[in-house]
Amino acid sequence: MDESAASKESESETDDIGFGRSLSQTASGRRSRISTEVAEAVRDGGYPATKKPRKGGLGWLLGALALVFAGIAAMALWAWSTGQLEDLLAGDLFAPKTPDVEEVSDPNASPTINSDDLLGHLPYEEAPEDDLVAISADGLFLLRSAAAESFRELDQAARRDGISLAMISAFRSIAQQQQIFFDIKANRRQTPDERAEVSAPPGYSEHHTGYAIDLGDAAVPSVNLSESFEDTRAFEWLDRNAVQFNFELSFPRDNVQGIAYEPWHWRFVGDRHSLETFYKARYQVRPRPTSATSEGDADGSDEAED
Repeated sequence: MDESAASKESESETDDIGFGRSLSQTASGRRSRISTEVAEAVRDGGYPATKKPRKGGLGWLLGALALVFAGIAAMALWAWSTGQLEDLLAGDLFAPKTPDVEEVSDPNASPTINSDDLLGHLPYEEAPEDDLVAISADGLFLLRSAAAESFRELDQAARRDGISLAMISAFRSIAQQQQIFFDIKANRRQTPDERAEVSAPPGYSEHHTGYAIDLGDAAVPSVNLSESFEDTRAFEWLDRNAVQFNFELSFPRDNVQGIAYEPWHWRFVGDRHSLETFYKARYQVRPRPTSATSEGDADGSDEAED
C-alpha cells in the first residue's frame, strides 16, 4: 500500500470514530435532558404525564340513568294529571282491571227492601216553616214556595178551561199525621197494615215535605178522596195537564210501594230537592199487596188519606 492510500484509510477511520462519538454524545444529551425534566417535575409537586383512562363506559352509564329517571318523572306527571298517581304508587296502575258494566234497572223487576221504610212508606222530613207559602185565601193550605208557585199556575190554567179544583190537604205536620193515622185506625178497628194501605204513619207522609197536595173536583165533592174521583172532569184535566206544571200522581195503580191507588194525591217534582226527595228511594221499598178499594174510601170520610 502506498502512502497516499494509507493516508486516506487513516482519515476514513478517523471520520468513523468522530461520527460514532457524535451519536453517542447526542443520545447521552437527550437522556440527560429528560432526566432533568423529570426531576424538575417531581420537585414542583407534579408527576410525569401518564395515559388517561377511557371515559366511554362511565358516560354511557350516566346517560342510561338519566333516561330512566326522565321516564319515571314523565310517568309520574302523567299519572298525577290523570288522577292515577295513587294507583301508580300502589303498583296497581298496570294491573288488569275488570271492565265497568253499566247496570240497567229493569222496571219490571221486584224492588229491593229498604230498612228505612215502614209499612211500605218512606220517611220524610217536615218542610221548614220559613219556606211554606199559603195557596188559599184563608191561609189554611200551605206548600213550599217552589211548589206553591207552580200550583197557582196550574190552578189558573184549570180555571181557564172551566175546571174548579177543590183543595183538600197540602202540608201536614207530623203531629197532624199522628191523629190521622192512629185515631182513625182505632175508630175503624184497623190493623197497622190495613191502615197503612190508605194512610202513612206519622213521619212517613209525603205531606210532611210541603210538596204534596190532595185535590178534588169542586163540582162533585161527593167523590173526593175516593177512587171515583178518577171519573171527574177535574181528574181528567189533571191527568192530561199536571205534568206541564211539574206535578205527578204519587200513587197510581199497582205502584211499587204497594199503596192503594189515590187519584187525588199529587206531588211537585219541579226542582232538584223535590226530585231527590221522592226519587232517590223509589225502587228501594218493600212491595205491599193492594186492594181494589179500601174501607172508608167510598164515603170520603178519611180526611186526606195517604
